[in-house]
Amino acid sequence: MSLSYDTLASLALALGLGLLIGVDRERRKGSGPTRHFAGIRTFSLVALAGAVAQSLDQPWITVVAAILVASLTAISHLKDRSKDPGVTTEMALFVTFLLGVLAVEQPAVAAAAGVVVAGLLAAREPLQRFSTHTLSEQELRDALVLAGSALIILPLAPNQPLAWLGGVNPRTVWLLVVLLMAVQAVGHVALRLFGARLGLALSGLVSGFVSSTATVAAMGARARQHPEMHMACVAGAWFSTVSTALQVGLIALVLQPAVLRSLAPSLGGALAMAFALGLGALRRTELLPADDQVTGRAFSLAQSIGLAVLLSAITAAVAWVQGAYGTLAIYAATAVAGFADMHSPSAAAITLSAQGAIDSATAVTAVLLAFSTNSVSKIVAAYVAGGARFGTPVSLGLVAVAAAAWLPWAWSG
Repeated sequence: MSLSYDTLASLALALGLGLLIGVDRERRKGSGPTRHFAGIRTFSLVALAGAVAQSLDQPWITVVAAILVASLTAISHLKDRSKDPGVTTEMALFVTFLLGVLAVEQPAVAAAAGVVVAGLLAAREPLQRFSTHTLSEQELRDALVLAGSALIILPLAPNQPLAWLGGVNPRTVWLLVVLLMAVQAVGHVALRLFGARLGLALSGLVSGFVSSTATVAAMGARARQHPEMHMACVAGAWFSTVSTALQVGLIALVLQPAVLRSLAPSLGGALAMAFALGLGALRRTELLPADDQVTGRAFSLAQSIGLAVLLSAITAAVAWVQGAYGTLAIYAATAVAGFADMHSPSAAAITLSAQGAIDSATAVTAVLLAFSTNSVSKIVAAYVAGGARFGTPVSLGLVAVAAAAWLPWAWSG
């Protein structure tokens, strides 16, 4: 082991991580005969031992050191006379040794992991309170369903268009299911944190950047399940349209600023109308007596699957129309594609303008067509998910937003 700058830096990092983690353990160690076995000095020495063993570049020394630390940890746990039956300190000590080893080869990863470990140890009470009191059994099951859907089913779903499904990709369909569940879960978390009046509006604004159509559907589903949240869900749906206008503007800014200058009046009109509608609905939303005691499911799996199938059917119909009749013009292609997705055809039109294939005026018209046809999909989703009570006001607002987008275009023409 040569005492180079890198070696000294690794040893210093290991010592710092041992001190950082050891401080928390020292504070919880206690005193007297029932105290825990490891504190700030033990953790610092173990981290330093791991770094020294790894710096010697002798794998067998590192293995022997790891076995020694593990053995001492096990013996100390068996001899522990405190009233705490947990093994947090013992596991933290062994992890600290591993961080010391890692500090030699990957110091950045070791530093980040050390901060995470120290944070987890320091957040014992909040984590326990969240697990045992804040999080309900139903919410835990919903989290497991969402995680399984995203991490198990989604990667295993076939990732190719199937002819017998009208060219629909099963993985895309399930991705939409996961997205719908995630949007509903975000809304549920926002409800728990901020209450119905503000929570759904914020979740609609954030989720709209992912998919405004899915957000409208999720808000409709929640409005159907919780009629007392009807106006808050309407506000969330309208705020998601604010995100649509902002995202198209960002796409234009990145791809072709000249198109953004032409699009600005239309996007500004749509954004102002959507924001005004959302703010008006938010002001009319009453505070619910049980806002801080939101219960129930975070999302509906069956409803998410149904809505995903509906939106995928629209996509399949779009593909069939394009295959049967061909892309006659940029307007027709963009308008038809807008039923399924707003951002892709808008980006395509703006890219064509950036390449000089079409002028800015044509790109603006194409984007507005996609905006309008996508609003039709949102209207369908609003009625199917939320019924007439939710669908009617949301649809009228979407029509007003589309009209506000077209008005500058018509005025300039």
